[in-house]
Amino acid sequence: MQLTENKAIIRFSRTTKCLLAAALFSLMGASAMAAEKTSSEQQQVIQSSPQADQQAAAVEAHSEGEVTVDINQADAEELASMLNGVGMKKAEAIVRYREQNGPFTQIEQLQEVPGIGPTLVERNRARLKM
Repeated sequence: MQLTENKAIIRFSRTTKCLLAAALFSLMGASAMAAEKTSSEQQQVIQSSPQADQQAAAVEAHSEGEVTVDINQADAEELASMLNGVGMKKAEAIVRYREQNGPFTQIEQLQEVPGIGPTLVERNRARLKM
């Protein structure tokens, strides 16, 4: 009896190890796929159109890794994604203010936009450019 119990335990142990290995490999594959998706999203192909050229000019990456946004050219989606503490509503308010009052001449003018205060401007100063 004891011999068959040992065989059952060994068989159970091997099955458990195989299942654990399969689970581990599937998790590794899922994380690798997620990492690959993220890197492919970061390497977007810029289409040659006037709008794509304007967007490329609005968002510029520096060699230090800091990304800047041109507040006079960026659309609301770019502003919302690049600026800390700025969602779509505030980004749309920035674009609307710019359309009504013309281009910004100083970064501090952002404070004239409803919902944008001095703290928000200071938090994003390194990301903003004219």
